[in-house]
Amino acid sequence: MILSEIVDQTAKKLKSQSANLVTLSNLFLGGFAIISTFHNQLNLSLLLIFIAALADRFDGIIARKFQCESDFGKQLDSMSDIISFGVAPALLLYQAALVHFDVPGILITLFYIACGAYRLARFNITETSHYFIGLPITVAGCFLTLSYLALPYIPGVSFLILTMLFSFLMISPFQIKKM
Repeated sequence: MILSEIVDQTAKKLKSQSANLVTLSNLFLGGFAIISTFHNQLNLSLLLIFIAALADRFDGIIARKFQCESDFGKQLDSMSDIISFGVAPALLLYQAALVHFDVPGILITLFYIACGAYRLARFNITETSHYFIGLPITVAGCFLTLSYLALPYIPGVSFLILTMLFSFLMISPFQIKKM
């Protein structure tokens, strides 16, 4: 009897924390992408960011399916997103292209990260549930990461412009309907 109660309690706890575990995998992948960038393994970093995007997609689905959405989970998701779709893509692009622009490259990289943090903070205090205000950081981060593949084909200054564009889109007031 006691063993079955322990198993039931453990199963309930795992079920209630499953979305958070997936969110933490997003964070882990983003951190791994950053470390890969430091080791100049830029293709690996790109791959890890996209896998983190899959984890980010599934954590919300799991939370809704198991009815374990929480304020804690929302905050954890945002903290993971700033790492995986703010810092990791910015450092990837910095290492690949923006490093050649010295101080402007550094400032634009930091501006992108700051805009991502601002966007996530605004999202966390907004009550709307049917639309996003500004471009979601996951979308911005994935497109910025994807732009890395164009490195051999477009001039480096394009990455300065692209990074600024995504920065402004994240903090802009336009609304995007949630899917």
